[in-house]
Amino acid sequence: MSTGNDPEGGLQAATPRKTFIKSKVEDGVEGSDISRSNSAVSDSAAAQALNGVRGTDKVAPAAEEKGLFSWGSFRKYDEESGHAGNLALFEEGEETFFSSYLKAYTTPGAADEESKKKKADLGVMLGVYLPTIQHILGVTMFIRLAWCVGVAGIGQTFLMLFLCCFCTFLTSISVSAVATNGKVEGGGPYFLISRNLGPEFGSAVGILFYLANTVAASMYLVGGVEILLLYIFPGLTIGGTAVHTDTGLMGMMSHNLRFYSTILLLIEFCIVAMGVKFVQLLAPVSLVCVLLSILSCYAGGFEKTLNPEAGQCICMLGEHLLQAKHILPEGYGLEDICTFCVKNATNVVEFFCPGGVCSPLFLENNMKCVNGYPGFASNALIENLGTNYLKFGEYALGQQADKNVEVFQDVTTSFFLLLAIYFPAVTGIFTGTNMSGDLKNPQASIPGGTIAATLTTSFIYFSLALVFGMAISGPLLRDKYGLSLDGGMVVASLAWPSPWILLIGAFLSTFGAALQCLCSAPRLLHSIAKDDVIPLLTPFAKLTKNNEPFVGLILTTIISELAILMGAMDQIAAVVDFFFLMCYAFVNLICVLHSVLGAPNWRPRFQYYHWTLSLLGAFLCFFIMFSTHWDYAIISCVLCLVIYKYVEWKGAKKEWGDGIRGLALSTAQYSLMKIDDKDPHPKNWRPQVLLMHSMPWSKETVDVRYLNLMNLASQLKAGKGLSIIVSFLRGDPSSIDDHKNAEEIKKRMEFDMGQLKLRGFAKAVIYGEDQLSGSLTTLIQSCGMGGLRPNTLLLSWPVKDIDEGDAEFQTFIDKLHAGVAMDMSLIVAKGITDFPTSVVKLTGTIDVYWIVQDGGLCLLMAYLLKQNRVWRHCKLRVIAIAQETDNNVRMQEELESYVYALRIDAKILVVELSDPQITKVAFERTLLMEERTKFLKGAQQILAAAKEQSTEPKEETAESKCSDEGTEIDLVSDSEEAKDASPTDKKVSEKDRKMRALDRSKVHKMNTAVRLNEVILERSADSQLILMNLPKPPRTLGALDDYMHYLEVLSNDVKRVLFVRGTGQEVITTTS
Repeated sequence: MSTGNDPEGGLQAATPRKTFIKSKVEDGVEGSDISRSNSAVSDSAAAQALNGVRGTDKVAPAAEEKGLFSWGSFRKYDEESGHAGNLALFEEGEETFFSSYLKAYTTPGAADEESKKKKADLGVMLGVYLPTIQHILGVTMFIRLAWCVGVAGIGQTFLMLFLCCFCTFLTSISVSAVATNGKVEGGGPYFLISRNLGPEFGSAVGILFYLANTVAASMYLVGGVEILLLYIFPGLTIGGTAVHTDTGLMGMMSHNLRFYSTILLLIEFCIVAMGVKFVQLLAPVSLVCVLLSILSCYAGGFEKTLNPEAGQCICMLGEHLLQAKHILPEGYGLEDICTFCVKNATNVVEFFCPGGVCSPLFLENNMKCVNGYPGFASNALIENLGTNYLKFGEYALGQQADKNVEVFQDVTTSFFLLLAIYFPAVTGIFTGTNMSGDLKNPQASIPGGTIAATLTTSFIYFSLALVFGMAISGPLLRDKYGLSLDGGMVVASLAWPSPWILLIGAFLSTFGAALQCLCSAPRLLHSIAKDDVIPLLTPFAKLTKNNEPFVGLILTTIISELAILMGAMDQIAAVVDFFFLMCYAFVNLICVLHSVLGAPNWRPRFQYYHWTLSLLGAFLCFFIMFSTHWDYAIISCVLCLVIYKYVEWKGAKKEWGDGIRGLALSTAQYSLMKIDDKDPHPKNWRPQVLLMHSMPWSKETVDVRYLNLMNLASQLKAGKGLSIIVSFLRGDPSSIDDHKNAEEIKKRMEFDMGQLKLRGFAKAVIYGEDQLSGSLTTLIQSCGMGGLRPNTLLLSWPVKDIDEGDAEFQTFIDKLHAGVAMDMSLIVAKGITDFPTSVVKLTGTIDVYWIVQDGGLCLLMAYLLKQNRVWRHCKLRVIAIAQETDNNVRMQEELESYVYALRIDAKILVVELSDPQITKVAFERTLLMEERTKFLKGAQQILAAAKEQSTEPKEETAESKCSDEGTEIDLVSDSEEAKDASPTDKKVSEKDRKMRALDRSKVHKMNTAVRLNEVILERSADSQLILMNLPKPPRTLGALDDYMHYLEVLSNDVKRVLFVRGTGQEVITTTS
C-alpha cells in the first residue's frame, strides 16, 4: 500500500509504520544500517529512493516512480555521499525541501515566461508621481479656486485647503501602509478594501468608487464645456451670451452644458472604445499643458507686480462691480473699458438713464475704472483676508444686486459649500495603486510617489490661493463667470504671457481627466464582476478580444450621461465628494483595524504610519461628508449598507483572510476570556445544543431523521444558544482520502444548516473500528471552549436496522451515558420522521407532562418551540401527574401561580393516577421484557463462551442480571417498593428473595408506564407534540434493555414525543 501519491489509485490509506534512517554524510561519519518495522516499501526500493550518484544529473529511479520529491524539482542523486542532493534529513518522502520550494517559486519555465504579460517596469516618477499629479490637478483649480479665495478670504480658504489636503495626506499614508502589505492586483482601492475588509465592504465601497470615477468624468466634461462656452468660444452658446447667467436647473445655460457635454462624452466613448493605448497618447500632452498653465499663473503674479499697468482694468459704480457688456459699445474690447467707464459716456447714459430717467444706483455712486490685477505690492492681501459669504443674488453682504447690471452670486455661499465644491480637486491619490501591475517595485514606488504627489499638489494649491489673494482684487475674485471681463476667465487674465495658455491647458486637462476616468471606471467594474461576488454584475466580467471591458464602458457612459443631466458642475462635484470620501474613509479604517488587531500578517514595508493618524483621516472624511451635505452623506451610507447587505445575502462566499474576520476572531477571543469557565447563572442559561449522528451517508439519498433533527434544533434557536452538529464517520483517521470525504460531508452539513437557517458549526469526526464509543465520549468532553461548551444533547430515538442490528441502540445508549456523565441536559426526539419541517405551520396543542420536578426544562423547551413560526399557533398545556395522596385543587392553584410567575401562557391540568391495580397489560409487557432480556443474555453468553473458549458454566441466571441500583427509574417515586420476606421464606436464599422483590418492582413500574401511556392517549390524542421527563439512564449496562422497554411502553402509539431531562442548573427563574 502506497503512502504517497499513487498515480493510478490516488491517495491510499497507509499501514502505520516507522522508518528509522541513518546514512553516511559528507564528513565521513559512518552510519548504521537501515531498519524498518512493518514497512510496505521493500528494502531495494527504499535503497533506491535514499541513495544516489553524486556528480550526475540522473534522478533517483525510486524518486521518479514514487514521486517522493516535490513540485517536479528533483534532487540530484549522489553516489558517494549516499543521499540525494546535499541534505540528509529525517523527513518523509513527500516533504518538500525549502531550497526546492524556492527554486520552483522563483524560476518559472519557458512557457510561463511566454504567457506572462510584459510589465512596463515603471519607476516612482513615471509610474506614480506624475500620473497622480495629473489626476489631482484638474479643472476645479482653474475655475473655482480664485472664486473660493474671493468668497471665503485667504484665511478660511487656507483652512478649507488644509482640511482637504490633510485628509488626502493622511489617506495617502494609510494607502502606503496597506498597499505595501502585499501585492496589489487589478482594481486598486477595490482590491485593497475587499481583501482587507471582506467582500461585502469591498463590493459596497468598490461600487461607490466606480460611481465616483464615472460621475467625475461627467464633472470634468461639464467643467470643460463651461470653459469652452464662457471663455474660448462664447459664440457657440445656444441662445447667445445673454444666457450665460441662466444657470438654474432648467436654465438655458444648463441646457447648453448638457448638450455639449453629451457630444464630448460620445467622442470620448469612441476614443476609449478603441483601446487604452489611444487614451495614453493624450496623457503627456494634458500633463504638460496643466503644468504650463500653473507656471503661467505664477509668472503672471510677478509680472503684474513688476508692471502694474499690465493688469486688466474693471469698471465699478461705487462698490458695485459692473458687467462689462453694458459698458463697452459693440466692436470694442476690454482694453478700452476705462475709456467708456465714465458717466457721460453715450453707452452708459443710454443704459442707466433710459428715457432720460436715471436709476438711483447711477445717481448715488461714482463710476471709476480700477486695476483688477494690482499685483503683490498692493493692499489686495489685506482686503482679501476677510470673508464675503453672500446669499443668492447679492453683490455685498445683505445687499441685493441688479442682476442685469451688476456682478452677483448665483448661489448662497458658505464655508462648507465651498468645501464640498473644491474637495474633488484633491482626489486622485489612488492612481499609483491602480498602476501597481506596471511598476518595477510597487513596495517602494507607491508610498514615495503617492505622498510626494500629495505634498506637491498641496503646495500648488496653497501657493496659487496666495497668489490669487495677493494679485487680484476682491470684487473681481468673486466674479465667478468673469462678467466684468466681458465673459473672460478671471485666472486666465492673470496668466503670462498669454491667457490662452491657461485656457487651452484648463480645457485639455478636463478632457484628459475625463478620458482617464472613463477608461479606469469600466476596468474597476470588471474587477468587481470578475470576483463573482455580486451576481448582477456577471455580464460585466466579459472582455473583448483586445482585453477591453466594452460592456462596462457602455454602462459607464450611460451613468455619466445621467450625471451630466444634472446640468451644473457644482452639483456634480458635491455628488463626487461622497463617493470618494467613503472610499478614503474605509482605506483609513483598514489601517486602523490591522494596526489595532496586530495580526501576524500585518507587516507593511512602509513603516511611517500610526493608527491614530488613520483614525483621524477617517474622522475627517466623515466630517467633510456630514458637514457639507448631510443628506447626501446619509444617502451614500444607506447605499453602501444596501450593497453590503445584498452581497451578504446573495453574493458568493469568499474567504480572503480579511480584517473583518480578524476583528470577529479577536472580539470572540476577548469575549471568551471574559466568560468564566464555570456553570452560568440560571438567568443566563441557554441551550447550547450538541447534535450527534452516526448514520451512514449517501450521495443519492438523505436520511430524513438527520434533516428533521436539524430542523428541530433550528426551531429551538429562540434560546439564542450555540448549535454544534457532529457527524461520526467510520474510517481511518490517518487516511487522507477519509479526511477528504469528511470535509465533503462537513460542507454538505454546512449547506443543510444554511438552508435551514441554523446558525452554528458543523464537524465530521472519523473513528476507527470499535472506537465509536470512545470517540463519542471524547468529543462530548472536549467540544466547545470556555463558557461556550454544549450543555444540551439532542438525540433521535434509535430505529432497529436489519443490517446494523442493535448497533444503533448501543450507540444511542453510549450517547446518553456520555451526556449524563458530563452533566448535560438531554433531549430525545421519538418519532423524529414525523416532526415538521421549518416551512410547515401547525395548529393545535403542545402538551407538557410534568411528572417530576426537573427545574422546568420541559416547560422552557415548549416555550422556545412556541417562539418559532412552526409551533407559534399551537396552545401550550401543562398536565401535572398527581398521586392519590396529593391535593389536586391546591396543586393546580400552585402550578397556575408558578407558571404565571414564569411569564409563560399555558393552561394547567392536573390528572390523578388513582388506580393501583396492576393490569393484565402490565403483566404481559413485563413478561415480554423478561423474555427478551433472557434471550439477549443467552446470546451474549454464547458469544462470550465462543470467544474465551471456556466451558465454565454461568452461575447467574437471566433474571439476576440487574441489580436494584441498575433498575432505578426515577420516572415516578417508587412507593410500591418490595417489602421484607415473610418468616416462612427463611429457607429461601437471600439471592432469590432479592430477585422476587426486583420482579415485583418491575411489574409496578411497568404498570405505571402503561397507565401513563393510557392517560397520554386519552388526553393528548390530537396534540401536535408531547414533552415529558426522561428518566435517568441506569448505571449498569444490564438494565439498559429494561430502560428502553419502559420508554417504549410509555410513548407507545404517540406520534411525536420529546423526552427531556434537566440537570437542575437550568432552572427557570421568576425574577427578571
